[in-house]
Amino acid sequence: MATVSQLIFHPRRKLRVIAQGREVRAFVRDPHSEKAQALRAAGITLAVGNLFDRASIEHAMEGIKGVFSVQTSSPRGEISDEQEIIQGKAIADSALATGVSHLVYSSSGAAGKGLTGMGHFDSKSEIENYVRSLPLPWTITRPASFMEMLMLPGMGLNTGNFSFFMQRNQPMQMITLDDLGRINARILCHPQQFAGKVLEISSQTLTGEDLERAFSNAAGFPVHYQRFPDALLTQNSFLRRLTELVDNGIVAGVADIPALEKVFGEMMKLEQWLTGPGKHLFNAALNAPQTEITLR
Repeated sequence: MATVSQLIFHPRRKLRVIAQGREVRAFVRDPHSEKAQALRAAGITLAVGNLFDRASIEHAMEGIKGVFSVQTSSPRGEISDEQEIIQGKAIADSALATGVSHLVYSSSGAAGKGLTGMGHFDSKSEIENYVRSLPLPWTITRPASFMEMLMLPGMGLNTGNFSFFMQRNQPMQMITLDDLGRINARILCHPQQFAGKVLEISSQTLTGEDLERAFSNAAGFPVHYQRFPDALLTQNSFLRRLTELVDNGIVAGVADIPALEKVFGEMMKLEQWLTGPGKHLFNAALNAPQTEITLR
């Protein structure tokens, strides 16, 4: 298989491009960090720079054919929505300037469906529009909510009463980071098949009752599911708006999962994830000290 250089702007994403015979270069701020050293040990070349420094971005892209781009989102508290847009556009501009042959932008399942009133979704829509305006082969992936989010502190697994956004019988699509990484890797390594496409991506459609059943089976004792209490939604505008976006379908997910599986293979279901890649996260959430919810 021919070797193709790929530049990953979010090396923590599990892009399985090395296994497909590709050389990978990861863009990092600190080459001496534990995570950067783990990447180096895995055979990934490090390119050091800053996403606010166009020169370092373009230097990292020298000799690169495919670029995977995803930015830190504002709810993590590291950058603002405006800064995320600046970074996303800078990567796209640099890809065009350096002659990159394919840009894969990882967006959000809430993007491209009109303004949401939530900056960390609307920022991705703006970056999408900008990427699509450039004379550059691109692919945009829109992942559904991550199953890993279910394990965040404060959701209630450690109390036996789990709370999330949907009603007990209300469907919401989700995806594992493993599946997302696998899909993005396939897209990055096969640009001729996916260039110019926007892909809605999900592993499984789940209801609150499905979560209750899967968590109870994995825990070995009953775990009750409920939607976030009205009192919490009243006082927390961030959670309230996200819940509204689940109800109106924007965050609920619209992926055609059977069609995705025909192209990318079988997706991981929640039950598999809880006993496999997500087992350590699930056990940690079950045994975590009681705390307030950390979503904001």
